[in-house]
Amino acid sequence: MNKLNKIGVSALCGSLAAISAANAGDLTVTGGADMTWVSLSGQVTGNPLGMGSNFGLAGSGELENGWNVALSIAMTNKNVYSQSSVTVGVPGIGDLKLSQGVTGTGIDRYDDATPTAWEEADGAGLSAGITNVSGTSGGATIEWKPSMTPDGLTAYIAWSPDADTEPASDKAGGGDGGVAGSGWDVAFEASDALHGITGLTVYGGISEVDRDQSATTNTGDAEERVIGMKYAVGSFTFGVQDSEDKQGTSTNNTYDNTHYSVTFQVNDDLSVSYGHVESDKEGSNTAEADSLQAAYTYGGATFRIAEVSVDNQKYSTAAANDLDATIISLGLAF
Repeated sequence: MNKLNKIGVSALCGSLAAISAANAGDLTVTGGADMTWVSLSGQVTGNPLGMGSNFGLAGSGELENGWNVALSIAMTNKNVYSQSSVTVGVPGIGDLKLSQGVTGTGIDRYDDATPTAWEEADGAGLSAGITNVSGTSGGATIEWKPSMTPDGLTAYIAWSPDADTEPASDKAGGGDGGVAGSGWDVAFEASDALHGITGLTVYGGISEVDRDQSATTNTGDAEERVIGMKYAVGSFTFGVQDSEDKQGTSTNNTYDNTHYSVTFQVNDDLSVSYGHVESDKEGSNTAEADSLQAAYTYGGATFRIAEVSVDNQKYSTAAANDLDATIISLGLAF
């Protein structure tokens, strides 16, 4: 980790345009890499070796008026831009975040929040091609995390003026997104400080995105919902959630998803998990994924293995869409 200290950034005309010594802050650079081996049972794997890399910039500081400011910029494999956000914390009001990119704002943070040793069942190297809830996160989004909620309750209220369009960059226009318009998300999370049950976390959310009704393929607005819970007892953590995605299109527009998982913390360094996800597509088929995982951490290195089984990948019943895979990964954080 490399840290650049006492860098002050002031905004001028909506831009990060000047560096000032008046407001001191920190800019932290973090990075990571992982090396993988993938083996597909009964399928042509090709070259099984893989590599992933990422780095991020995180800036933070406090302004003279008492506001807290945080900047996040993330890059993924091959230096590909992933997402960025600016968060302003205003005392008595809460956190206001402007996010560009799919960053887990609003309901998207709960696309699959069930506990795992490594990754969600649909994301550990072999995807089932399932459609999950995403809310307004496809476009630039403003999210408010209010500070006046009761103890133990966290709320997120997100809004996007155009939920499927390319965000506008500084001094430049964004691209036309097409059929989706403005949208909003409301999400919440409740801990034992609110409901009194030790180890239990309950979460959920709803979303609605306008769709252009002049398009012949659209029959209504896009609507999503999710409800879930996680319960930690001893070394075990259990999780289950249910979600629905109504896309507002004329055919096969609804997806009903069920996720559940359990993790076991063997010791401080070793954890194992089992996860399952299934998605029923209206008028079509059910896609499923099961994943048995283990992760062992040693210093900055994490050794991970996942056995993944997928049925009806991308909602297709063709024989080629039933897959099994073994994924081995070594993750390095620096």
